[in-house]
Amino acid sequence: MASKVSLPEELAGEDNSYDALMGICSAIDKKCSVLFRIVDAVAALSCEATKADVMSFSSLDSGDGCGDKDAIAVCGDMKVLLNGSELVGKQQVEAVSKIPRIHGKFRSVVKSFSADIKDVKKSAKNSAGADEVLGTSLSSLSVAINYLRECSMSRLNLSFESIVNDDLRKVFSTLRGKSSSDYQNAHQEAYTALFRGQYVNFARLVYESLEVLYTTLGFEAVASFFALHGEEKTKPVPVLGKGTRILVQFIKERLFSEDLIETSVEVEKVVSLLHPKDPAFACFLAKIKEIVQSNETRSKSKKNETRRLPKLPKGTRDFAREQMAVREKAFSIVQNVFKRHGATSLDTPVFELRETLTQKYGEDSKLIYDIADQGGELCSLRYDLTVPFARYMAMNGITSSFKRYQIGKVYRRDNPSKGRYREFYQCDLDIAGLYERMAPDFEVVKILTELLDELQIGDYEVKLSHRKLLDGILELCGVPPEKYRTICSSIDKLDKQSFEKVKKEMVEEKGLSSETADRIGTFVKERGQPMELLSKLRQEGSELLSNESSKEALEDLSILFEALERSNCINRIVFDLSLARGLDYYTGFIFEAVCKGAEVGSIGAGGRYDNLIGMFGTRQVPAVGVSLGIERVFTILEELHKEVVRSTETQVLVSVMMKNELPEAADLVSQLWDANIKAVFLVSKRQEKHLKLAMESGIPWMVIVDKKELKGGVVRLKNMFTGIEEEIERLPRDSFVDRLMKHLST
Repeated sequence: MASKVSLPEELAGEDNSYDALMGICSAIDKKCSVLFRIVDAVAALSCEATKADVMSFSSLDSGDGCGDKDAIAVCGDMKVLLNGSELVGKQQVEAVSKIPRIHGKFRSVVKSFSADIKDVKKSAKNSAGADEVLGTSLSSLSVAINYLRECSMSRLNLSFESIVNDDLRKVFSTLRGKSSSDYQNAHQEAYTALFRGQYVNFARLVYESLEVLYTTLGFEAVASFFALHGEEKTKPVPVLGKGTRILVQFIKERLFSEDLIETSVEVEKVVSLLHPKDPAFACFLAKIKEIVQSNETRSKSKKNETRRLPKLPKGTRDFAREQMAVREKAFSIVQNVFKRHGATSLDTPVFELRETLTQKYGEDSKLIYDIADQGGELCSLRYDLTVPFARYMAMNGITSSFKRYQIGKVYRRDNPSKGRYREFYQCDLDIAGLYERMAPDFEVVKILTELLDELQIGDYEVKLSHRKLLDGILELCGVPPEKYRTICSSIDKLDKQSFEKVKKEMVEEKGLSSETADRIGTFVKERGQPMELLSKLRQEGSELLSNESSKEALEDLSILFEALERSNCINRIVFDLSLARGLDYYTGFIFEAVCKGAEVGSIGAGGRYDNLIGMFGTRQVPAVGVSLGIERVFTILEELHKEVVRSTETQVLVSVMMKNELPEAADLVSQLWDANIKAVFLVSKRQEKHLKLAMESGIPWMVIVDKKELKGGVVRLKNMFTGIEEEIERLPRDSFVDRLMKHLST
């Protein structure tokens, strides 16, 4: 922006009048109204040029923890533009991750600016404050334009590094050579004019910044174009996205006179590439709009029908094949741990009668998903797996000892955020019936530590407390019994909020006195190593020993902590009196696991619930359970292990490198399948297709057949890890399976 850009003739005067200001603002508004389409298309091409990871567009577009509608809209448009692209990859690119927020904020500011212009036009021509209103609105727009340009420059620099041709690098150096200090000086000049009340001059400078942004976008687009083409003049561009291929075609038509791509271009052509004055620009913009607004052309059977790219409901997600491989491995670990402890499997319906679920979850009951009345029955999606288990026990009259596990989806009308979904899996193990005192309680905590150790999520801790201890504390502090559960719900927020905020809730919303709340605070702030804190709470003269409820809880915990110490997992336990667990059905000890350094909330929890089964039947059956928040575990694992994960367990690729030889492939691959070897096949003359499939899927062995092998009745084996081909007389067709099985068994 250091070099001045001329305004249109009708706006070039020095008049500081209202008319001049409105004229420039209208021109800015017109240029901005089309800019957001262009900047998204160019950014999409940069995503492909940098092989950027664009998975974040999907999570934001689903509304998962994002309340910014404009950022969500940008994600949706970017997904449409990149639809079908084979170029986006797994590179973490900061300039790409910023796109939704930066571009979304620009859209928001442009809409606000347009609204301000309309409001000023409707009012009296010289109404007081009109200049100030437009100046303020222009100020926000100027900042948004600057951030767009910086983001574009960051992507331009990344693409620039991929350009190997010296002539091309010189072309792009003409823009990159302009120092950011010049641009900042120009902004300083603009804001000096604003603060001096020189609104027309300020508007002109904002208009100039728009011109520079269009130029920057042109250079970014062309840099991405050449980064994709590489050194070769005639190298075809790989499979592009639905929208980016239109941009690539536009660049070819504007910059090159022939089909061959030149290794040098004129700077002037690049500068004017995306300028609205270009006659071809309107056509290009119309095509981009059409792609974004409708990802499907008109259907012959349904005239004028258009559809946008489908979206996921908020709080849900798809899992790609690599993610499914991780999930299946994790589920296998979980099942093995559960079975190791003698649990049997159980499954229950995904929805229950509404009366089964209500009044079981305290304040969380508002998160239950209700289903529309069907045939006179009011139903709701299950909130967890524990209440359905209790209903099953009571309905079937089971009162004897029973240890079951269940892995299934549950549903909550929660506010989506990182690691928090509305549909997610839980992995539960429950032990019901009469046992040695605290024996099941010990076992479920031990199971949780085994799960988290074997899943290798990193460092974690299991916070543990006792509901009867909390009840005793509340009784000692003078809390009425009818308020125990609601006060416990407030206390349970201490892991996320300060005590002052929790105290304010207890006093202002739940009617406790300030003195009572402070006294509760002296207890619930206690936290430490289990044996040490237990000893402190049980020392002579402790008022907790004077209360029957808290005294019983401390005796339970004494037995539990000793068992955990003898089982070598006490080092994972933290005795935390602020742990309350919000669910109403807990009656005894309670626990919750958190991963240190991961902002995903609890990853496992549970406790004793001796009265829940009796709510459905005629007899009380004591029970205790543990629930693993497997979705949050997946979130942690995805952060810890970003390396490529094999999406299949395929051991062998049968490569028939000939055309129209499906019977040959069927013969060979069937021999492998019959031997219980995991195998796939490919029939193609193109050798690179076979190698690409084997390498991308991580397949360790190839069985290769071409015309020479077919004629000789042999096959070749190739170890993809070593690259060595076994060619000892080329293995006969009737013995290659045995040879492969020996290799796979070693």
